[in-house]
This record gives sequence, C-alpha cells and structure tokens, in this order.
Amino acid sequence: MYVLKRNNVLAHGTGPKTMVFAHGFGCDQNMWRFVEPAFRHDFRTVLFDQVGAGKSDLSAYDSAKYASLDGYADDLIEIGRALELRKTVFVGHSVSAMIGVLASLKAPEIFETLVLVGPSPRYINDDGY
Repeated sequence: MYVLKRNNVLAHGTGPKTMVFAHGFGCDQNMWRFVEPAFRHDFRTVLFDQVGAGKSDLSAYDSAKYASLDGYADDLIEIGRALELRKTVFVGHSVSAMIGVLASLKAPEIFETLVLVGPSPRYINDDGY
C-alpha cells in the first residue's frame, strides 16, 4: 500500500486497541521516541510522518493538496483505512491535533478518543473567523 510508504508508517505493540501518534510542524515521528514505547504493551501503536517531514516520500508533496489542513486530514484517513483502524486513540501535537479533529469529523469510525497536545484552533486568517 503506497500510503504506508508515502507516510513512513510504523506500527508496534501488541495491545487490543490502537493509538496513533501524529507529530507537529517542524517535527517528525521521532518526536514521540520517549513517549510511544510506554504504550506498546497496552496498545498497538502507529507512527507516521506527514508528507514533507521526516522519511515521508517528499515527491508526494502537492502544493494544491496541502494548501489546507484537509489534505493532511485526508492522508490520516487514508492511513486509517489502509490499516483497517477503528475506534483508535489519536494523539496529535500542534498542527496535527487539528488535522486529527478534521479527520475525525470526516471519518468518525476511525477515531474514538482525541488527545490534543498544544493545539491551535486557527492557522490562517480565515474570513469570518
């Protein structure tokens, strides 16, 4: 599945539920290296790099798609569907917190709990906000 390579998806752990970790702007999945291992016994953990970060496929970057957070939310949903995820715990840092919110609105079956670490409700000056 191309999405798993494109986003450098890694899975660990043996638990019955899944916890997905998403990094913030200017980071990659390595930011979770001291946090994620603590959950491997109780959860299957999933880490990934947003396109344009870490070991993602940089050639997959499309300025039109990623001009808004919806493009990243669509990638998150695509990862969830490729891994057949249901009712996951999503842990998102910074901009990925809001990407998780958008993805959960589009595909609520994938998400059960959202853990938002340092989110911001606004990243651009939208009219009427």
